Amino acid sequence: MKLIKRDFYLNKLLSVKDVPDIKVITGVRRSGKSKLMDAFIDLISGDDKTNIVRIKLNLKKFEKLLDADKLYDYIEQRYVEDKTNYLFIDEIQLCEGFERVINSIYEEEIYDIYLTGSNAFLLSSDLATLFGGRVYEISLYPFSFNEFLMYYPANDIDESFEYYVKKGGMAGSYLYKTMEDARKYVNGIYRTTITKDIVRKFKIENEDLLIMIGNYLMDNVGNQTSIRNVASKLTSGSYKTNDKTVGAYINYLCRSFLFYPIQRYDIKGKRYLESDKKYYLSDLAFRFSEIGTKNADYGHIYENMVAIELLRRGYEVYVGKLYEKEVDFVAIKEGEKVYIQVSDDISREDTFKREVSSLLSIKDAYPKVLIARTKHEESQHEGIRIIDIARWLSVSQK
Repeated sequence: MKLIKRDFYLNKLLSVKDVPDIKVITGVRRSGKSKLMDAFIDLISGDDKTNIVRIKLNLKKFEKLLDADKLYDYIEQRYVEDKTNYLFIDEIQLCEGFERVINSIYEEEIYDIYLTGSNAFLLSSDLATLFGGRVYEISLYPFSFNEFLMYYPANDIDESFEYYVKKGGMAGSYLYKTMEDARKYVNGIYRTTITKDIVRKFKIENEDLLIMIGNYLMDNVGNQTSIRNVASKLTSGSYKTNDKTVGAYINYLCRSFLFYPIQRYDIKGKRYLESDKKYYLSDLAFRFSEIGTKNADYGHIYENMVAIELLRRGYEVYVGKLYEKEVDFVAIKEGEKVYIQVSDDISREDTFKREVSSLLSIKDAYPKVLIARTKHEESQHEGIRIIDIARWLSVSQK
């Protein structure tokens, strides 16, 4: 398989190299966590003052280390005096009692520690509990459009973008010659996450209900989602459920990095709103592999792509509310704010006016951007930057 150097994430790892935190790489299944770790090891291992201890607990040759005491002894024995020692462990959750081992090694201050593992056991919300808050999390996402262009170099950015929309960012699927086989691969990842990461960890009794809720969220990306309404719709069909169960199942889907919840933000009152979040898929390939392309709303699909890209670039992301109007995203990073509206085709005058009206109603001086499928270079309208989505996505992360 062709390997792409993921500089954005490698630079993140380099920035915390030798910092006394446990570094944990998280992200949806098959997003490249182990490959990123291997690439980072290659970067730092050329020095003869460096000692690398690499353990892949999913491989048979490390099977004996699934016992916590043996894992601890193995790590201790490979420590080298007068060298900088680095510990890298894949699939750490396979060792029962792993947190006791890692916390002990950490307290001894003898290794710089890096971990990956199944999302069921290394969920963001669990990390502080497992390791006492001494964690630096690197959130890894599927391939961005910029990375896709490195994998599939092309002269026509618009043609490449259309292919990326269909193909998605799950790089393992790029090996398959047909779209049907690629989507089978992606769907296998989605269903494995459901059965192994969610059903098993949270002891889900109704897997069919969980899948149905996931499908509902896929079909409604970009829409405000009321847990009560989801429960009501499912109950009116063939499923018996309630608000509490639906809320819990949605939470599990988010904790496994399949979906990302985006909270609403009152622009006028400058406060966060708890009601009716929006949910965006970590990669749209999951949608197309699970429920197909029929009735796909490309305005909402592009909105999903922008939401994930903003998260990928390190922004805090919110849905903006201003009186009765809504702005797709309020993105905040390092105290700076940008308002973003996303659309498909804005060639019709009425569509264009509708999309810019929300941005024009915001009276502060922060930047305002309309991202749409224009297939043109950037332009401006009354201070609003109008950028084609393919060109906006093609810019590398910073």
